[in-house]
Amino acid sequence: MAHAAPASGMRRTPDVFSERVHTVADWAVPVGLGLVYGYWAAANRRDGGPITGWNVLFGFVAAAVFAALWIAVHALAPHMKRELHALLWTAFAGIAFGFLYSQTGATALRSTGMALAIAASVFAVLFYRYYTHEDAEGHRIR
Repeated sequence: MAHAAPASGMRRTPDVFSERVHTVADWAVPVGLGLVYGYWAAANRRDGGPITGWNVLFGFVAAAVFAALWIAVHALAPHMKRELHALLWTAFAGIAFGFLYSQTGATALRSTGMALAIAASVFAVLFYRYYTHEDAEGHRIR
């Protein structure tokens, strides 16, 4: 579906990357972002203290969960209508941020409030993007 010609007859820009590059990127992006996320979560949790084996394990588990969820959301989201597409990425971003924020020692209420603020911002941006670039069925129009 991502490489299909638009229904409106408009021409799309050519894809300059090969299928192999796209396949590598499908795995490299979530793994890279997961490692950054895991490091960030572990750094927040240790709060400037010494690096321990449990802290390293926590970082790698957080990285693995983040990468797995990214892959799942990335696979599911394009098959949804634009509203649900934006909502799925919104939930992912809000939960991911809320978890990171909770590792700083903030209260659950503050972490939830900050996560909702981030989620609302992400929803506004993504809904606008999908609303202006997809038809009601979720097909790209530009």
